[in-house]
Amino acid sequence: MTGLDGERPELADVGRLTRKLVGRAVRVARTEDQQLRRVLLDHLGPDAAQLPAVASNYPLYEHVNVQVGVDAWLAADPGRTYEIVGITGVGQLRYSDVTIGDFIQASPYSHYGSAGVGAPLTTALPCGPHGETRACISNGIYLVREGDDRMAIMFLPTSASGSTEVNLQIVGPAQDKVDHVLREIRRLGSERSVFRGQVISFGAEMFGMTGSSTPLNFLARPEVRRDQIVLPDALLAEIERQVIGVAAHSGRLLASGQHLKRGILLHGVPGTGKTHTVCYLLAMLPDVTVVVISGRALGRIREACSVARTLQPAMVVVEDVDLIAEERTARNGEHPLLFQLLNEMEGLNSAADVTFLLTTNRADLLEPALAERPGRVDLAAELPVPNAAARRALIRLYQGNLVLDDVDLDAVIERTDGVTAPFLKELLRKGALLAAEDDADGAGAIHVSDAQLQAALDQLLSSRSQLTRILLGGQPAAS
Repeated sequence: MTGLDGERPELADVGRLTRKLVGRAVRVARTEDQQLRRVLLDHLGPDAAQLPAVASNYPLYEHVNVQVGVDAWLAADPGRTYEIVGITGVGQLRYSDVTIGDFIQASPYSHYGSAGVGAPLTTALPCGPHGETRACISNGIYLVREGDDRMAIMFLPTSASGSTEVNLQIVGPAQDKVDHVLREIRRLGSERSVFRGQVISFGAEMFGMTGSSTPLNFLARPEVRRDQIVLPDALLAEIERQVIGVAAHSGRLLASGQHLKRGILLHGVPGTGKTHTVCYLLAMLPDVTVVVISGRALGRIREACSVARTLQPAMVVVEDVDLIAEERTARNGEHPLLFQLLNEMEGLNSAADVTFLLTTNRADLLEPALAERPGRVDLAAELPVPNAAARRALIRLYQGNLVLDDVDLDAVIERTDGVTAPFLKELLRKGALLAAEDDADGAGAIHVSDAQLQAALDQLLSSRSQLTRILLGGQPAAS
């Protein structure tokens, strides 16, 4: 036999060819060993394709809590061991609705059959108000051993209804077994939810929408004391009774056949303290889960209310609710978003310990909808423009360490009739700035004279500052 060049192969050529063939066979065998299909079959057994499975999709914002549930379930039994493998070599897997069975049954040369094993992909998701994050599996499979039982639990992002969700799949030895595991993961994820007892704010991206860099924000719970609230005593007591009082006596109220769900509307002109009052109520209920809905996330009121129902006692805060009074969703035939919110409020059962706290500057825009759906709002509290006594209290509150030397507060109070809290806060700051400029070499607390505070007030009341005055909650200049 001769080669293509007419020369006979020598013994060394045969050796080289043999080594090449053996090397190729080893590489093929190693590749086969690293294929996900082979790893799953080795773990689950040769009948893996016939094993029962269960799957559940979760909203993207629940990803961290699903991870909490899986971690808690894995740790619950000391005899339960596992390893995690990642999925590699499958393009566009992030947007595919794929099952564990697809990997097991696929041909080794098919799209899913060529999937390999690598490090699992993790995502650091927010889990607390001070930048805390938790590593969550977003693309990987847990290979679980529990005595003689073998299970596989897969995390995989999936696309559903145009939004991204998290898919959890479980394959195991029996249907009742995998169903039980899924129920336990759900229970543990809910009981240990990182949202529970926190103040969370929904962003647009959380619901598969764009325009927000983070899907969910954890907010620090406000620290506002009662002595920092300047409202008529009777009005504040009524608000406290409806929000804090119901929470304090929830057990006895339920036992007496009374409902817990409540809706409170705080309304009044800008600057009268609606947001400040909300912050005070949140501070007084440190164990209540608070869901703040704002911006483009208002279009997903239903999902936000679902979180509140799951994590009760809870509070849903919707600021500037008048902004959704006429806004409609993108889906044809839907009611205005305000009606959706009112329907969610009505849909709660009487035992649900959920407070809906709404604020608005334009109660007149809400009246028709509230009249059509009575009973959703139990208390509509109007926060008034501060009277003389309230303005004096606000000045003392905002004074801080300022020293008001010989200031005629009576004159200031008289000249500020009709203004709101932001105006008075800015008045003191402007007076302090004028005093600091007059005493450029001074140190320590700033002393503000009557002349300096009156000069600051003149500037704010000047016709040239009319827009500033309006923005701070002052009255427009008389024509």
